[in-house]
Amino acid sequence: MDKNAVLQELNRVLGYIESDKFTKEDAAKITQDTIDNYYNYFNTGYMDFRKSITPDGATIEWSDTPEHINDINGIPYIDCIGGFGTYICGHRNPEILRYVKKQMDRLTLSSTELLEPLRGYLCKVLAMITPGDLQYSYLTNGGAEAVEMALKMAVLYNGPGYFISTVHGFHGKSMGAVSMTGNPSFRSPYLPMIQQVQHIEYGNASALETAIRNLQAVGEKVTAFIVEPVQGEAGCRIPPAGYLKAVREICDKYGVVFIADEIQTGLGRTGYLWRCNMEDVTPDILAFGKISSGGIIPITGIISRKHIFEKSGLADNPFILGSPTFGGNALACSSTLATINYILKNDIPAMAAEKGAYFMKHIAEIQAKHHILTELRGAGLLIAMEFETSDIGYEVSKEIFARKVLVAGTLNNAKVIRIEPPAIMSYESIDTVLRVLEESISAVEKRL
Repeated sequence: MDKNAVLQELNRVLGYIESDKFTKEDAAKITQDTIDNYYNYFNTGYMDFRKSITPDGATIEWSDTPEHINDINGIPYIDCIGGFGTYICGHRNPEILRYVKKQMDRLTLSSTELLEPLRGYLCKVLAMITPGDLQYSYLTNGGAEAVEMALKMAVLYNGPGYFISTVHGFHGKSMGAVSMTGNPSFRSPYLPMIQQVQHIEYGNASALETAIRNLQAVGEKVTAFIVEPVQGEAGCRIPPAGYLKAVREICDKYGVVFIADEIQTGLGRTGYLWRCNMEDVTPDILAFGKISSGGIIPITGIISRKHIFEKSGLADNPFILGSPTFGGNALACSSTLATINYILKNDIPAMAAEKGAYFMKHIAEIQAKHHILTELRGAGLLIAMEFETSDIGYEVSKEIFARKVLVAGTLNNAKVIRIEPPAIMSYESIDTVLRVLEESISAVEKRL
């Protein structure tokens, strides 16, 4: 190691962090450094899946405002995908950020030995706002980690056996989570993975009952069923009315743990505080994340019913699920408490429902004029536009990007473009997005 060279590089980079403005030369330097560093030290393939990479260089995100991401040159992009739905309250919401800043001046993470009160306060609030009799929480850092904990808790409660999941479902990419995921592009490199996992058609409660009955008929045990109340990564796929209620009844009938993965749908995104609330359903274990801490500090987790917790033996061995060093740290808990406060005070679910309906109405009008937009689906501010082919979808997403709007549509999943803006987005910005959508679709359609 050349210590002087390392310190020189660190001083240069830390100087960028301290800077409020850049010269054109600085911006160009940072842009080229970023491209080089991704290729040489991060992941070369990552660059191939970004619309922001062009022959002329790359778009580098540097700062944000409630509705926008600003690039290194200060050019704003309307954010309709931020963190795949994380920023429901907007970027760096000041009513959330002030509590995080206050906490940073007091205590950041945790000693891991002493009791930290915000963790307990957050778990109490989660029990107060989640469906039914969900009570005991376990706090983690990322969505896949939360899913892993849900799967392990199901085994502790119900014993080892089969897990049932859904085709096209997405639950993360760690080994257990990707075993539940129903997308072959994520699963194939790791086959064979965790055994005793069966995938069934999404939205078909009869398929769930048939799978359980068939497994039990040949002497197998079914431990749990895991499902997204709305499939996000699959392109906002919405099950028929009554699906979750039927799932609850089937799981009760056959002694199967019902895990609801609300990591993307929870805390207001779909027009309900929790999507399970739509059918007045209480799962045995609910996974949450993304929106939880306002897009400021990573935090995810699960919450379980009391009898699940008690029979799982977690009171006797509190570390059996895991012991994440940063799970439930003081900064993340302060941010999450402030985020929940903001969501409830401002009725974010109602805001998402209202603005989602506005989006859907006007995108439907666009769809009626353009044949390449074949399907439109939406639940609150989780909206999907499906095109005839992935190539067409990707071309549309590039046109949208060129007009300074960010949506989800990449080379590996471009047939469906997702729109997941902040609920606080102004109607003026929404109208701009709608104009951009029509211009972009028209441009691609004309080329075709």
